Amino acid sequence: MSDELTRLVQWFRHSTPYIHAHRDKTFVVSFGGEALSGETRAGLIHDLALLSGLGVRLVLVPGARPQIEQRLHERGAEIRYVNGLRVTDGEALRCVQDAVGCVRLELEALFSMGLANSPMAGLRLQLASGNFVTARPLGVRDGVDYQHTGEVRRVDAEAIVARLDEGAIAQVSPLGVSPTGEQFNLYAEDVAVAVARALQADKLIMLHEGEGVMDTHKALIAELTIEEATAWLAGVETERPPVADQLERAVEACRSGVPRAHLLPRGEDEAILGELFTRDGIGTLVAPRVFEQLRTARVDDIGGILSLIAPLERDGTLVERTRERLENQIEDFMVMDREGTVVGCAALHSIPDSSVAELACLVVHPDYRGGHRGATLLQRLEQTAQAAGHQTLCVLTTRTAHWFQEQGFEPGTVDDLPVSRQSFYNLARGSKVFIKPLA
Repeated sequence: MSDELTRLVQWFRHSTPYIHAHRDKTFVVSFGGEALSGETRAGLIHDLALLSGLGVRLVLVPGARPQIEQRLHERGAEIRYVNGLRVTDGEALRCVQDAVGCVRLELEALFSMGLANSPMAGLRLQLASGNFVTARPLGVRDGVDYQHTGEVRRVDAEAIVARLDEGAIAQVSPLGVSPTGEQFNLYAEDVAVAVARALQADKLIMLHEGEGVMDTHKALIAELTIEEATAWLAGVETERPPVADQLERAVEACRSGVPRAHLLPRGEDEAILGELFTRDGIGTLVAPRVFEQLRTARVDDIGGILSLIAPLERDGTLVERTRERLENQIEDFMVMDREGTVVGCAALHSIPDSSVAELACLVVHPDYRGGHRGATLLQRLEQTAQAAGHQTLCVLTTRTAHWFQEQGFEPGTVDDLPVSRQSFYNLARGSKVFIKPLA
């Protein structure tokens, strides 16, 4: 088997849990009009078609800003902005109508392509549009009449769900109609949030232009809770990057019940698949709760724990543990759960007739070392031991002595262990003993 084929097979095997997890889920995908004119256009359409083929219920909310601006320029008109809000007059509205209509037709054409030897070969995808959004005017604010600029009043969720149930991809435009028949220019991002809220979508995916959500060291922030995202936004008020608008919408969506919002770089061809089918993704995830959690292990974690510790058992770092042994001791284990995947574990065993507890099987997956996860696991188990009345923590190790010393453990001997534990000491392994008082 060639290396390329091996990598392909491994990728499919790695992606299988995500394929199962995403099937029959509803994703709302928002992207600007730039996505239809750039080099990544074909990749975006192919990836969305693939998601649909894998059973994802897709709702697309495309913007049309560059297309609108092009038409305004050609007609010598412009959209004015007052207090950060655009004013859409009659001439601008006609440009909006023309641009939004062209975007809709272009998407329909792109999803209809099925050339041989292309990712779309053999696909028969339906793109369903309709008057899904009822709008209302922004009206007059601070003496300014915003004319045909509007906001979402209501989303016809039942109509969208009906299209999805038929197997179609739903397309919702940033052009809304009022009950009186008037049309209003809407912000596509606001429409996407309103649609995701109305459908109680499983994910809101927003493709952004330019730089993503960066920390103070200019490194991409992979995960944010609502509170962390709000704090980040407060910290960039003076120099507000373009992605801040999408982050605000992501926070709004999560607050209204959407479990996950993803901000992805539109300019990266692998953005959507890389985010949805790899453990860490490539964008910024916003969620109401912490993406990674530390919790007591359950029986259904045993498979994950076995996979985690198997390499260390093979090289002799850990004592081999059978599935039966793990089942009997599962209540002693703490796991670090990263969206359903066990990336770290540790056990705390009480030693009979003593005030000593033994730390065992502290493992962090190689891909997640360097992020203080081991120290976090240790700290949690120290707290658990103290709450249970233990006064001392001991650990036996063959290869990680320095790390435990860095965490406050002192070298000890077998004689420092409780008598009941000494009788089980394996002389053949020659493990070093370390002790830490729990003050």
